[in-house]
Amino acid sequence: MDETASAGKYLTFSLGEENYGIGILKVKEIIGMMPITSVPQTPDFMKGVINLRGKVIPVVDLRLKFSMPATDYTDRTCIIVVEVRGLSSSIQMGCVVDSVSEVLNIKGEDIEPAPSFGTKLHTDYILGMAKMDGKVNILLDIDSILTTEEIDTLTQEE
Repeated sequence: MDETASAGKYLTFSLGEENYGIGILKVKEIIGMMPITSVPQTPDFMKGVINLRGKVIPVVDLRLKFSMPATDYTDRTCIIVVEVRGLSSSIQMGCVVDSVSEVLNIKGEDIEPAPSFGTKLHTDYILGMAKMDGKVNILLDIDSILTTEEIDTLTQEE
């Protein structure tokens, strides 16, 4: 991996005790929790859809996607609206996270490749591990979190 390829600004957030980051250019907006309409016959991690200013946006609970235990939503729980690449076009998707932290400017030398074992995630969607202030942020490739089939499922719901 070219370590400088992942350098840049990341929106950091938490899921349980773990810290994650998404490239800021993928983030469209951050909104508080709002009513989510469930959609039948979708995987557990696909919470449903929201109506955001007249646009229907599918919502994924990242805790469930990463096989973490479900938790009650709190006043810090929010939805990060991101843009992901589909087969034919980009779609907007909401990601439920426990809390949003801050935007960090991460240098290439602070990023290490993802380990091949020992994490709760399949490493395909990990860009790298950023070491900052004694903590590790897992940098996610938001385009790779869902499979092509899962993204197709989202686009059919719209």
